[in-house]
Amino acid sequence: MTAEFQIRSAAPADVPVIVALIRALAEYEKAAPGALSLNEDLLRDALFGARPAVEGLVAALDDEVAGYALFFHNFSSWRGKRGVFLEDIFVRPELRGRGIGKALFTAVTRTARQRGCARVEWIVLDWNQTAIDFYKSQGAAPLEDWTVFRLNLS
Repeated sequence: MTAEFQIRSAAPADVPVIVALIRALAEYEKAAPGALSLNEDLLRDALFGARPAVEGLVAALDDEVAGYALFFHNFSSWRGKRGVFLEDIFVRPELRGRGIGKALFTAVTRTARQRGCARVEWIVLDWNQTAIDFYKSQGAAPLEDWTVFRLNLS
């Protein structure tokens, strides 16, 4: 029998495991050594500080965090509404294939709909065909004619 998982809002006690999962995500995405500067204090402040910058959901399986999603609001000047940017979604590799990622994704999109958001956006590495196929199966489409730019400030 497959154990049931539960999607819930991240809590301060989840910060250490979310940081560990972000490290696992960085490894999965083949990040350069030293590219990750996140620590527990930074994430705790981003999630639960005086001015939270991000929201988090976790998938709990038998009281253990199996995966997480981090997201925040952005704004569409063309639509005149807020949107949601899905920063990360990650499930422990050994627990994939159980619907946990889909449940996290669905919870984020449901939250966006409930808040009257115009859209949900995210970035996928172009080599991650598994993720691309999943997002397409959920009705998402890649943007054509747009290039992501980044200016690192620190």
